[in-house]
Amino acid sequence: MVLSEFCHKAVRPTRVAVFGLLGPCVLATGCAVADAVPASAPGGTTDAAIVAVATSPSSLDAANFPRAGFAWVILGSDTVVAEVASTGDERAAGLMYRDEVPDGTGMLFVFQDSQPRAFWMANTYVALDIAYMNPSYRVVDIIAMEPLITESYPSSAPAMFALEVRQGWFAEQGITVGAQAHVVFGVQGR
Repeated sequence: MVLSEFCHKAVRPTRVAVFGLLGPCVLATGCAVADAVPASAPGGTTDAAIVAVATSPSSLDAANFPRAGFAWVILGSDTVVAEVASTGDERAAGLMYRDEVPDGTGMLFVFQDSQPRAFWMANTYVALDIAYMNPSYRVVDIIAMEPLITESYPSSAPAMFALEVRQGWFAEQGITVGAQAHVVFGVQGR
């Protein structure tokens, strides 16, 4: 699949990728696998199902996952192709010194624990929105951030993840506090 298919309205392709990989397991084990995906999940998919598929080397098809260092952050019917910032240096650099952040792209900040977070916009030339997310990828706060402001933009609740995108993108997509994201992390070696 080409990347452009995942930039917009990517829930269906992701579900196809997950269920396409789970299909052989269902045939091999019968109906018992149906219990592996909780019925309470929207559309029958969960992050656990995605992780289970991604960690099974025999069924892994790297073409159905982002490349290493990136993640697909799926919010409703929209997907952000996000650079992953998981080290201290990557988080400190963030989106500094960029002239633009194209629609459908952003940066996902990953932390080791959930606690109140704060970001600032020093050396950041593009107006951004930040969505703070809890360990379950539920959006707990969305804040509009202005370029080159050195005051911090603190979360109103503990967060383990933060997604930065072009300012206004969340509102244009109808994404609000309480929205549930699904995240597919990149595959090493891709």
